Amino acid sequence: MKNIAAIQKKILNLSQAQHIIAAERVYGHTIAFTNGCFDILHDGHIYSLSQAAAEADLLIVGVNADSSVKKLKGDSRPINNEQSRALVLASLEIVDIVIIFDEDTPLNLITGLSPDVLVKGGDYTTETVVGAKEVLAKGGRVVINKLLDGFSTTALIERIKKA
Repeated sequence: MKNIAAIQKKILNLSQAQHIIAAERVYGHTIAFTNGCFDILHDGHIYSLSQAAAEADLLIVGVNADSSVKKLKGDSRPINNEQSRALVLASLEIVDIVIIFDEDTPLNLITGLSPDVLVKGGDYTTETVVGAKEVLAKGGRVVINKLLDGFSTTALIERIKKA
């Protein structure tokens, strides 16, 4: 069983992740990348992450920093801070690397990682996925996974407020 220190070792910066990716590619392994806020982890997130993990040998998850979540979701978010969200994601067996990013979009992270597969949920199209053009230009793939109906962090927060 892994301890908390081992789980925390999966939370890396871009440079650390690039070294791991280089080693994985020596063995012919493929790299998938997905990203999100992951504020309150729910079934929809697990489904999406498991679909992303199935696309490659290594799954990297970009997590929006607190400042980025506030811009995207409003001043009342995030509920959980970036370190907590990263730790929860890193504790999942299907997630290999977690990187917190401060920018409004993960474009710099995607170009720095150069994943073989870029994965997003069904509320996107290839044309609207940040980094899709760059991944496709390097011969990679963009995968849009179906969303699991009935799961939304915003809806969950609203239900909690009413309880």
